[in-house]
Amino acid sequence: MRITGVDVYKSNIPLTEPFRIATMEVTSAESVFIRVNTDEGLYGLGEANPSRVVTGETQAMNLAAAPDLARMLVGRDPLDVETRLGELDGFLARNSALKSAFDMALYDVLGKASGLPLYAFFGGGNRSFWTDITISLADPGGMALKAVELKRRGFRAMKVKLGTSRDEDRARIAEIRRAIGDDVPIRIDANQGWSRQTAVAVLGSLEPMGIEYCEQPVPHWDHEGMRLVRRLTSIPIMADESLLDHHDAFTLAWRACCDYFNIKLSKSGGLHTALKINAIAEGAGIPCMMGCRIETRLGLSAAAHLVSARPNIQFADLDGHFMLAEDPIVGGATYDVGEIRLPETPGHGADIDPSFLERCERVTVT
Repeated sequence: MRITGVDVYKSNIPLTEPFRIATMEVTSAESVFIRVNTDEGLYGLGEANPSRVVTGETQAMNLAAAPDLARMLVGRDPLDVETRLGELDGFLARNSALKSAFDMALYDVLGKASGLPLYAFFGGGNRSFWTDITISLADPGGMALKAVELKRRGFRAMKVKLGTSRDEDRARIAEIRRAIGDDVPIRIDANQGWSRQTAVAVLGSLEPMGIEYCEQPVPHWDHEGMRLVRRLTSIPIMADESLLDHHDAFTLAWRACCDYFNIKLSKSGGLHTALKINAIAEGAGIPCMMGCRIETRLGLSAAAHLVSARPNIQFADLDGHFMLAEDPIVGGATYDVGEIRLPETPGHGADIDPSFLERCERVTVT
């Protein structure tokens, strides 16, 4: 089997409402879709949703670099994923969101060629699981109203964005907890927004409020700060922006910086490295969560296969598509409120509506 060409699509999907975290505000999902075509009629699809503040990428950067990476694949064997991804890494450093799209597409071809859904290809079973649902940063009253609505819809866990000041963030959680009661787990995410001192103060004030864990309380580079915060609070700490690849995973585990890892395909460069991160986590006794950006169900489907295949991934934050004004994906993972189920179709099982692709700008490399 040989790769005959690669299609690169520019996709802009508006959000139903602005999404705000401590470091930025987003109003649309600016993604890049990759389609890898082969001489046997099989094709694979992947999605990149870059983040300028996490991976240092923008959609424009991805679109500029994608043809160069595509040219490296044409004429090559798509089933030799290890070699193909090594070639891409050797040509272009970092750019993990873009590489995740190529990784996803190659694994999609590999799954289709083997006749296996990716969870089975990875040696796992098909298990349904629940995602949490994210509440964007806003005033305490508005966030509490949103939490009540999401609880009414049937979501089982809330992920609440924080990362401003001690008093504001404590007020947000206090309002939400009063509004939804004590029976719904609350997970919080500071997105690097606190200093060490603020993190310790905020988490100390939130300890009585039933917080399941806190993501990335301090800047990504401050490993010692994360270790210190972890030691001074009873709330478990999860690494997110500080965890991009397996090298980061080793360092975080060795330095005892956190209780959990948040794996995202857009940060790791795709499934290939995500598997390595989880293996290191298992060896260190660190449970994982599979997270996401504001992706369509294509990217979320690929991530969901990894959750299904690896029991060490105990939490899921795969809710990005709920924010989109349009769902252009056919097949793939399905959602019953927040319960995710995977199809039995080979590969990741997700495709893109041809009518949607016709509206997207496209570059083809042959």
